[in-house]
Amino acid sequence: MARDRGLYLRRRVANGAMHVLALLSALFGLVWLFWILTVLVQKGVPAINWDFFTKLPTPPGTPGGGLANAVAGSLMITLLATLIGVPAGVLAGTYLAEFGRKNALARVARFVSDVLVSAPSIVVGVFVYAVVVMPLHGFSGFAGAVALAIIMVPVVIRTTEEILNLVPDSLREAALALGAPHWKVILSVCYRRALAGMTTGILLAVARVSGETAPLLFTALNSPFWSPSLAKPVATLNVTLFNYAMSPYDDWRNLAWGAALLITLGVLFATILARVVVGRIRI
Repeated sequence: MARDRGLYLRRRVANGAMHVLALLSALFGLVWLFWILTVLVQKGVPAINWDFFTKLPTPPGTPGGGLANAVAGSLMITLLATLIGVPAGVLAGTYLAEFGRKNALARVARFVSDVLVSAPSIVVGVFVYAVVVMPLHGFSGFAGAVALAIIMVPVVIRTTEEILNLVPDSLREAALALGAPHWKVILSVCYRRALAGMTTGILLAVARVSGETAPLLFTALNSPFWSPSLAKPVATLNVTLFNYAMSPYDDWRNLAWGAALLITLGVLFATILARVVVGRIRI
């Protein structure tokens, strides 16, 4: 009896110690996160004004100006990357979940997708520089979108496959028994049931590429002017932040804080939206 009581007490102590350790670890991470967000808000909010979204950058040492071209460029490149990466990722994930569960091609595709998920983004930038920028003899927003799309594709593939695998096979069998072709079953049954999860994967992929800078340095480069064409170098918030943060000019550093806050809020919004969508999954 005393032995059992001692064992129970040791387990209680070990359980309490692990709870305290987990709580301290969580608080340690939250402190740094809160510190970063606090500094971003304190230094970034004063830089966010109407000029920030409507005016071009001024020459070095000249006060005023904004990052309108960088905001527009980031939106254009991210949108184009989404239009390229999302259909490719969804179709590849659909193939892996619906047609290639056991064949060799599917195993190779999963392996390559897993490698790309963990691949450094700068490697993707160098690759696109070699296969797109150099053959076309110039940097361009299109090359930047291709680089971001390559980063986005494996995230969408894995999410789409996992969500489609959660759809019960009984639903597929019931639709097939009614005479529906396989492609119709995928579109009308599987996609409808997995729509929330697939949307979550897309939002997470967009949130990831929104903060990438290294690939854009090798592809889209940067520009201090308006870039209505994606066939030329395009300004982006990420690269502008990288350049302005190291400048000796106070005005440029203030704009860099504003760009950092705007990027952080964009990623935070996409992440929260993805969490909300996850909460609505019913499979």
